[in-house]
Amino acid sequence: MHKDTFEFIKREYNIDDSVIKFCSKSEEKIISRFKNIDEIREHNQLKVISALQKARIGDRHFQVSTGYGYNDEGREGVEQVYATVFNCEDALVRPHISSGTHAISLCLYGVLRPGDEMLAVTGAPYDTIQTVIGWDKNQEDFGTLKDYGVNYNQVDLVSGKVDYPSIKEAIHSKTKMIYIQRSTGYAWRNALTISQIAELIDFVKGIKKDVIVMVDNCYGEFMDTLEPTDVGADLIAGSLIKNPGGGISPTGGYIVGKEEYVYKAACRLSAPGIAKETGSTLGINRTYLQGLFLAPHIVSEAVKTAILAAKVFEDLGFEVRPKSDDYRSDIIQSIKLGDPKAVISFCKAVQKAAPVDSYVTPEPWDMPGYDSQVIMAAGAFIQGSSIELSADAPMREPYIAYLQGGLTHDHGKLGLYLALQELMETGFITL
Repeated sequence: MHKDTFEFIKREYNIDDSVIKFCSKSEEKIISRFKNIDEIREHNQLKVISALQKARIGDRHFQVSTGYGYNDEGREGVEQVYATVFNCEDALVRPHISSGTHAISLCLYGVLRPGDEMLAVTGAPYDTIQTVIGWDKNQEDFGTLKDYGVNYNQVDLVSGKVDYPSIKEAIHSKTKMIYIQRSTGYAWRNALTISQIAELIDFVKGIKKDVIVMVDNCYGEFMDTLEPTDVGADLIAGSLIKNPGGGISPTGGYIVGKEEYVYKAACRLSAPGIAKETGSTLGINRTYLQGLFLAPHIVSEAVKTAILAAKVFEDLGFEVRPKSDDYRSDIIQSIKLGDPKAVISFCKAVQKAAPVDSYVTPEPWDMPGYDSQVIMAAGAFIQGSSIELSADAPMREPYIAYLQGGLTHDHGKLGLYLALQELMETGFITL
């Protein structure tokens, strides 16, 4: 670190010398890990450029459509690029998809029918998907999958690993969809790698050839040179305010996979018979394509921050997932702080590092779709953007903070400096 930078951080943010030096020593230990991240970034950057060129993207694709959005060439170009990047038959990329949960629910409602069974093979899905399934009795008659007669079953992971014998036993004639959550969500485990997803898909297809494999790909895009659709997934979905939006997409989500299933999801987004043919994009296509262009680099920056966070808290004696030397398949870094006050201190510090709303103090609250209070630090240019530096935690034992994002590694490091300073001042760590 340049001496002027060192002095600036101390003066501007009231950071103790020991905090900066501690983080710098931790980064020295893991700097060799960054080479592999840069190699993956380079591959994905070239993949995106090639897809843009194959689609013959030009200035005409950036024009504004209104009303019904018939013949929106930009919209069609965006979806062609996504289909190429994800190496699949078709894509649905729209600003009308409000979140990753919305994108996933479109897939579930689009494909599943009364009497079908959805089998989750990576344990309980993320909290907001549980409300879509219909776990909460307070959501009855709200149009959950359960309300429509879709059955749900799950096979839990065993020590973070896929339970193949139990999956084989659980699959039967009514099993229509195998549901895989790539990322950790709020579980204490590592994200599934592409090779693990490939093995799992081969296994379930070997048992029931026509089963539809759906992957929740949130937080996992561009973490590898391959995506789940490269290894046999029939349908995957995610959010554009996460990895593939590159930090500049203001809203939206994507669904990619086999044409038949993407079309059915589109029927749920609009209406049967209209599907993908309508939906004005109001000039957002340039931002979507530019965000996708930037995404491989932005993801690499976020991963570097996650690895550094893992090493810093390992060196402090905390349990972390993944560990600093683990292979990574999502951008999330889980830190088991073990105390609700420590979690709140951590999230408050991340908020203080934000370029937007840094003066706001996050507090736990009853967030819709979650069964416990949640605290979220998210001072972002795009509301709720988790590819930007952010942290969140459900306020329940064992009190784990989930750190993700960082459009630049420099910003990620500032978040860590402030987190250590806050934890030191509140007596949770000693440097």
